Amino acid sequence: MATNITSAQPVIEAQALARYVRMSPQKVRLVVDLIRGQRAEEALHILRYTKKRAAHDIEKVLRSAIANAERKAEDAGATLDVDELYVSRCFVNEGPRWKRLRPAPMGRAFRYQKRTAHIVVAVAEHHMAAAERTAAAAAAAAAEKGVRGAVKKARKALTGRKAPARKAKPKE
Repeated sequence: MATNITSAQPVIEAQALARYVRMSPQKVRLVVDLIRGQRAEEALHILRYTKKRAAHDIEKVLRSAIANAERKAEDAGATLDVDELYVSRCFVNEGPRWKRLRPAPMGRAFRYQKRTAHIVVAVAEHHMAAAERTAAAAAAAAAEKGVRGAVKKARKALTGRKAPARKAKPKE
């Protein structure tokens, strides 16, 4: 059974990243795991009401990724439906650690580390949303020209295959 892999790939994808965020990557990953794969609007709502310090920084990065997607679509001359965006990738990498010393008894020093994180969030538009928009534009253009069979052409553009044939009438 062969599957068409290209139809599941996103059409427009944009990402944003925040580097050297002064927070432990382990703590940031707890919040990032909440929004992975969610619609962008729903992810913003989740981050807005999550009681973790990392949620604020991740929300800023997500808003930046959405703005980057809008800008990328505008530069390409394509239309983008922001409601169809979803969080396609999000992850947290460990940044450099700040090594610090704390005074300890009897003239010694204890070493501790302040961790930093790099947050990456990417948003994408579903392939089917772009296909529907293309099919709607094709149907509108065909209807405007008065071409017969505009519905069949729009259906074909949407699904990528022919319209089903009509059943033959039974002979009497």
